[in-house]
Amino acid sequence: MLIIGIAGGTGSGKTTVVNQIIEELKNEEVDVISQDSYYQDTSHLTYEERTKINFDHPKSIDFDLLVSHLKDLKDGKTIEQPVYSFKEHNRTGETVITEPKKVIIVEGILILTHTDIRDMFDIKIYVHADSDERLIRRLKRDINDRGRDLDEVLWRYQTTLKPMHQQFIEPTKEFADIIIPTNRYNTVAVDIVQTIIKERLA
Repeated sequence: MLIIGIAGGTGSGKTTVVNQIIEELKNEEVDVISQDSYYQDTSHLTYEERTKINFDHPKSIDFDLLVSHLKDLKDGKTIEQPVYSFKEHNRTGETVITEPKKVIIVEGILILTHTDIRDMFDIKIYVHADSDERLIRRLKRDINDRGRDLDEVLWRYQTTLKPMHQQFIEPTKEFADIIIPTNRYNTVAVDIVQTIIKERLA
């Protein structure tokens, strides 16, 4: 099994890179695990309390469960990924059955901050984008897809997202094997990643 970690700030273009890799590997066994599925269970909190959580801090992620699930997959076991609701800021109680595959891609803004997770990656990728571009993408996504309003998105960006990016996410570039700038589609960098994956799978 080949485990690939793809990190980078919010709105950096991680999903685009993941989709390009998957498209190229459509004849191979590949699955994606999102860090977002592993936000801590906050069922004990009220909705108002949950909206105040700093979701861009490493403590917001249940890394113990993610490590456990990756180890199970490597051992050939099936896992049950949590399902997370961004509108409710909590897990839904449902799970997604995920079976071991030849390639597992783990993507998320904080995945390179955790030593145990980082050590499990065969390839570590950091997707970089200009901060203005990331903010624009975040605004569009949170308003259109997650039911947030403009003031909430901007407040969250100023109070947690930007400082957390500078403190925790940007520094993880140093752990990356490959840094992909995504001002637009970076086909050369993605081609290199795809070539490495194919060589590892051969």
